[in-house]
Amino acid sequence: MEPSLARVDYLQVGVVAQKAMRLLPASGKKATQKVVVGDQDGVVTCFGIKKGEAVPVFKTLPGQKISRLELGGALNTPQEKIFVAIGSEVRGFTKRGKQFLSFETNLTESIKAMYISGADLFLCASYIYNHYCDCKDQHYFLSGDKINDVLCLPVDKVNCITPVLACQDRVLRVLQGSDLLYEVELPGPPTVLALSNGNGGDSGEEIVYGTSDGKLGVTQITGTKAIPRWEIGNEKKRGGILCIDSFDILGDGVKELLVGRDDGMIEIYSFESADDPVLRHDYALSESIASIQGGCVGKDGYDEILAATYSGWLTGLTTEPVHREGGSGEELKLSQEMQNKISSLRNELEQLQIKVLQEREKYQQSSHSSTAVSSVPAFSVNDKFTLNKDDASYSLILEVQTAIDNVLVQSDVPLDLLDVDKNSAVVSFSSCDSEPNSNFLLATYRCQANTTRLELKVRSIEGQYGTLQAYVTPRIQPKTCQVHQYQIKPLSLHQRTHSIDQDRPMNTLILKGQFSFAEIHSWVVFCLPEVPEKTPAGECITFYFQNTFLGTQLESTYRKGEGYFKSDNISTISILKDVFSKEATKRKINLNISYDVNEESVRHTLKLIHPKLEYQQLLAKKVHLIDALRELQIHEGNVDFLLPKYRCILEEADQLLEEYKRQPAHLERLYGMITDLFIDKFKFKGTNVKTKVPLLLEILDGCDQDGLIAFFDAA
Repeated sequence: MEPSLARVDYLQVGVVAQKAMRLLPASGKKATQKVVVGDQDGVVTCFGIKKGEAVPVFKTLPGQKISRLELGGALNTPQEKIFVAIGSEVRGFTKRGKQFLSFETNLTESIKAMYISGADLFLCASYIYNHYCDCKDQHYFLSGDKINDVLCLPVDKVNCITPVLACQDRVLRVLQGSDLLYEVELPGPPTVLALSNGNGGDSGEEIVYGTSDGKLGVTQITGTKAIPRWEIGNEKKRGGILCIDSFDILGDGVKELLVGRDDGMIEIYSFESADDPVLRHDYALSESIASIQGGCVGKDGYDEILAATYSGWLTGLTTEPVHREGGSGEELKLSQEMQNKISSLRNELEQLQIKVLQEREKYQQSSHSSTAVSSVPAFSVNDKFTLNKDDASYSLILEVQTAIDNVLVQSDVPLDLLDVDKNSAVVSFSSCDSEPNSNFLLATYRCQANTTRLELKVRSIEGQYGTLQAYVTPRIQPKTCQVHQYQIKPLSLHQRTHSIDQDRPMNTLILKGQFSFAEIHSWVVFCLPEVPEKTPAGECITFYFQNTFLGTQLESTYRKGEGYFKSDNISTISILKDVFSKEATKRKINLNISYDVNEESVRHTLKLIHPKLEYQQLLAKKVHLIDALRELQIHEGNVDFLLPKYRCILEEADQLLEEYKRQPAHLERLYGMITDLFIDKFKFKGTNVKTKVPLLLEILDGCDQDGLIAFFDAA
């Protein structure tokens, strides 16, 4: 049965952080629940709904921004105490709004994640985890990468405290006291954790995770190892997962999984069996879903899904029918209710318009006075710059609490702007003067009215590094702009992975010199994405990477005074060698560089590139034929006389053009990679072969793999 859900917008607060909204337990079965939400203005708002209107229960004074909000209480009792994380402090409120706790933790950074279980409080800053019991410090753990979320398995079911950390390096870290029990490898960086079925399942050991690249899964955390239960990929290319809840919205006696994503999608998964989730319903909002809860909010007896969006809207998807079935009296009553609501909204709107005019006049008068002080309005921008494994491109997502007017994108390195289906903004390009100003890209996105979220896609070229800048201008007066910078790294298309294929032919780069562990780590951070900025604990570290465009791999192992870098792509080694030399020279460090080149690796890389090259060349040929074939079709009226392959091109013309448009300069990029591979192969031998590049390009046009390998061997 497909759920019939109607949207209701209840209230708007300030900008809401991830997992900062909860529903208080109901006083009776099917009774309405109160909503409590914390925003980045530092205000905790608690309200209920009566006759479709939000009625406040309490509201705190503004202060520092609230990063998390959780409910707590004694184990096996209603969880109705409200706890909020503000900076490095945790405050507690009763359901009536009376503050009973102000706990200043010993964390030097702001709290990023929080979980409460009875008297136990679990807090995480960027890399640090702390466990407190009755506000007394119990355990501490330093994570190898940033912590995104934390939870603890239910103590009443597993009989011990088992905290689980969701870390940016694609692992769950399971702790015991202050020690790492074991790690669980995941397919993507986990952003959110929740107990399966709201209670950890029958065993109390099952947890649901959502990743920043949109994957969803359940794993069982036993005392010795993790057992994967199920996993769903992101086939529809939707946004990253920010929040998860379990609630029986279908009314079939089994709790469904509610998922909120950063592209505004709300999804409902039901279970045919315990390990077989099925997407039953989805609903799109226009901004990211910061928190999601299932419960009864708007009217007694009608369940709903409540979502808190980034800009602070609290929106319900309710099972209450919009048009009730019944006699004319009931319909008349409903229409009267609606008329009263419309009338009150009109009055409110008129008052707001008068207030805006008054404030605008006041501002104009003060701005022309001799003591005028310019005031720049502050606004929040939620941004995310991530590498997509599927198409080796970077997604830049910009979300503003108010409507965006325009975004200007500028880069000092060559980048391709790719098409995004969800993007309704009008893009215009400006000519760039790349020589004196290092300007390679200058594009303006003009947004339609009420656009608060903009998604762009860019593809970089490895070896060319610099900065991408986004100038965000919202529709507010006076006009103001925020600049956000994103680093394009030398090996920008590489992504962290858990392991690599050791049987491939590898080239090795060896560094030795008077450098510290922190210095060589800072060079690796400069070169490669997804490496934690904090120097790892211990004396030595190994990271594995995969090139998302070609599928080649890199292993980096380093310690104080030495570093070993292995890759099956000689161009990767060449880029690392050049960047490390430059960085060491800047710091006046004498670097001893040696390398071991494997001739077989060049053939191996060419074999990886060739299928992509062949496909792109064929696509380009087909696209170039489309106009001529269409003209022939118009003149002849019938194309039965054409060969089947040409008829097939005509039939698939729209899809071919769409694919070609989506991947501009793809063929040129492949040509560039093969040319770099050719130059790099001979650079390590001390030979300059740039004069032979035109001959190489001729062979590439012929697209003969054996001929290409023979040319590389003979040159």
